Amino acid sequence: MLQKLFIQNYAIIESIEIFFSKKLNIITGETGAGKSILVGALGLILGERADSSILFNAQQKCIVEGMFLIGGRKDIQQFLAENDLDAEKEIIIRREMAANGKSRAFINDTPVNLSQLKQLTSLLVDLHQQFDTLELGDNDFQRAVIDALAGHSAQISKYQALYREYSNTQKELAALKESQANATKESDYNKFLFKEFEDIQLKENELEALDAELKILGNAENIKSTLSKVSYPLNESDDPVVQQLKSLANLLQSVQNFHPGIPALINRFQSVQIELRDIAAEVENLNDKLNFDAERIQWVSDRLAQGYKLLKKHGVQTTAELLVIRDTIQQQLDKVLHLDTDIAALEKQAAGQLKEVTQLAKTLTANREKQVAPFEKQTNKLLAQVGMPNAGIKVQITAAPLHIFGADAIAFLFDANKSNRFEPLKKVASGGELSRLMLCIKSLVAASVQLPTLIFDEIDSGISGEAARQVGIIMKDLGKAHQVIAITHQPQIAAKADLHLFVYKEEKKGKVNTQIKVLSDTERVDAIARMLSGEKPTITALENAKEMMTS
Repeated sequence: MLQKLFIQNYAIIESIEIFFSKKLNIITGETGAGKSILVGALGLILGERADSSILFNAQQKCIVEGMFLIGGRKDIQQFLAENDLDAEKEIIIRREMAANGKSRAFINDTPVNLSQLKQLTSLLVDLHQQFDTLELGDNDFQRAVIDALAGHSAQISKYQALYREYSNTQKELAALKESQANATKESDYNKFLFKEFEDIQLKENELEALDAELKILGNAENIKSTLSKVSYPLNESDDPVVQQLKSLANLLQSVQNFHPGIPALINRFQSVQIELRDIAAEVENLNDKLNFDAERIQWVSDRLAQGYKLLKKHGVQTTAELLVIRDTIQQQLDKVLHLDTDIAALEKQAAGQLKEVTQLAKTLTANREKQVAPFEKQTNKLLAQVGMPNAGIKVQITAAPLHIFGADAIAFLFDANKSNRFEPLKKVASGGELSRLMLCIKSLVAASVQLPTLIFDEIDSGISGEAARQVGIIMKDLGKAHQVIAITHQPQIAAKADLHLFVYKEEKKGKVNTQIKVLSDTERVDAIARMLSGEKPTITALENAKEMMTS
């Protein structure tokens, strides 16, 4: 509930502070005194936009601050937690407007943006102004009314969870089918590409190895001649180098006992001799194995030509990169084969989910249909009370494709003159009719759900007498469980107030300034009598005012 509202430097308000009751708060005052200005100021903390033209004093900033008691409202606690805001029993919302037109918003002294402000205050305040009835003609609002009366929020939550799962499965299935369609288009080309890899049967690093082999084969004669020239002096000449080293080592052995450094030299000669003998053997081995092979050269050349063709085609440089491409194509081909299986599994899953969701949707439909007759009866009764005895409302529930709220399309149809021609609300109901209808509906819904603070700004325009009294009775009943704030010109409604606030203007230092005060019982009698008979209330008007307040 809105416990306190502080307004400073707004329009013709210099500074006022208003404390509200938790029940029915009525605001009255002469035309132009500033009653609707209060609603305009309240609109600032509800996230509405404003500019510096609203400043009472152009040199100072405007401040509007509201203090709300939230009790145990879980939706508000959740909002505070999700936005890292302090969770207290009280919420203080403040909006500041500077002279340059810039504004700032705060929730419990923490800066927030307008989106966050609107999201929170939509949970705290339901502001209903004259002709502000577009919501009533909205099908989502109409469905929400029937759902509130049905009291099946837990079943709706369960349905929505399953519906989201079903929708996600449908999206996944559609994506798979699209992938399958695309893959099928590419499949023939991929098969052609993969056949090229299958035909050549490349092995790891094969092209690099063949390239090296071709260099050897192409230079075989030159390499073999060179190896022979190296091998001859090592092993085959009249005085081979290996044998010379052996002889030199033998010479040193004859004097090794006469000098301590000679044994080390002998060891080194022997090591060189062993290494040189090994080199000579390797040279001979290479020479023996190396032969010019024209057929092998042709085969390697043809193989490399195939490989180079694939390298160029796929824009890569190595055998390893070609093998990666081959594996990728294989995976794509395998994927096409697996898609049929995956799609079949998802279709089976979706069918099961659809069956469950459809069954829950039928339950929701049945719950809603049970509320139609009582809702129509109660609403039509209330319409008669508020001065619309010939008006009637009819709820139309028709089958619709599955959506987030079930499988129903709900529409409120209206007949203002017992013509038995019911049409959609937005087409046939006038602004005044919609205003009273909205009051009737909210009074019915209030018994089923926790509504925020309800604010009515002169929605009683165009009615008087008994109809106005009945509107007052409805507001009074509504105020028993919910905080209601209403601006009115009707004495019959003002008489029902739990707290009566009177708005008036006074002049200070040449400036007109709006003030507000809480009326005592005696002051209320006088104020209501003035609303009945004018500036100087008659004795009859005073007696009528007293009777209105007690009846």
